[in-house]
Amino acid sequence: MDSIITNKCTIHFNNICYSSLNEHLNDKKFSKIFILVDENTHQFCLPYFLERIETNIDIEIIEIESGEINKNIETCVGVWNTLSELNADRKSLLINIGGGVITDLGGFVACTFKRGIAYVNVPTTLLSMVDASVGGKTGIDLGHLKNQIGVISNPDLVLIDTYFLNTLPQNQMRSGLAEMLKHGLISDENYWNKFQDLSKLSFDDLDELIYESVIIKKNVVEIDPLENNLRKTLNFGHTLGHAIESYFLSNPKKTTLLHGEAIIIGMILAAYISTELAGFPKQVAHSIKTLFVDYYGKVTIEKSEYATIIELLKYDKKNNHGNINFVLLENIGKPRIDCLVDDTVIIDAFEFYAS
Repeated sequence: MDSIITNKCTIHFNNICYSSLNEHLNDKKFSKIFILVDENTHQFCLPYFLERIETNIDIEIIEIESGEINKNIETCVGVWNTLSELNADRKSLLINIGGGVITDLGGFVACTFKRGIAYVNVPTTLLSMVDASVGGKTGIDLGHLKNQIGVISNPDLVLIDTYFLNTLPQNQMRSGLAEMLKHGLISDENYWNKFQDLSKLSFDDLDELIYESVIIKKNVVEIDPLENNLRKTLNFGHTLGHAIESYFLSNPKKTTLLHGEAIIIGMILAAYISTELAGFPKQVAHSIKTLFVDYYGKVTIEKSEYATIIELLKYDKKNNHGNINFVLLENIGKPRIDCLVDDTVIIDAFEFYAS
């Protein structure tokens, strides 16, 4: 696959990743290389990665604990302190090897350490390949509120090697697939139609589908890098999805949802709301619900929990002037941004999901 050239960084795929990185290391003359991993990518991904790096620059490994619960300022402080203790300077390079937690947090750490050092993202999950590593969003959570602190800044390179997907459990693969489904719904009916029988998708299909998904996101981000207009469409399903994810993360009686699992629910809810407020065809909303529930199953959300989840919407990053802004669909590939939704319609959407 050809590399994807953007205004801010270059995205390489599979074998080209390593020759391109080695050339980059040679050209830039970094003073030191730091590699950020968690305990999983340290064990399953780092050895493979290091075997393919050709450099005489000193390399230091920094490990943090995995999981969304560790995507916080305390973890950042630990990494900043480690960089200082290991004599990182402004000519150092940080390579982030992992899923969205690693690339989001690692990017934020790099952007803020000594007012900014260079970094490279090596996404190792399907979700991070098609979403977290593309578009320059870095950041951390504030308590259980997702991505409240961060900056938009692009890495030097993004290296997408689908070999790493061999290390993933099935639930992580399904989580990443949710963002690809979203890309189809908001931008391209032909792409969406490729997912109509999710049970038949094979590992061999993924290279092409990932590439298309990255192209979709890259095209949106290039037009609207700061999320003033078109880029908001990438938040389809995320307004309620993030609130649900935060609620399940903070409630000790609930099983934590993966990001994609929460976004699937959010997209079903948004599809229903779209039928009520944007003229989205009801039969298409029902087909989306059927497709998603058949593949992902259904999560129990009690009626007594609706109000608490709706209350969390006020923390959504897309809000302005006190308004909670939704992305809705007029049809497949025709999103509408900045939609205001009454709580009664949201409650009806939860009932639609539960039925």
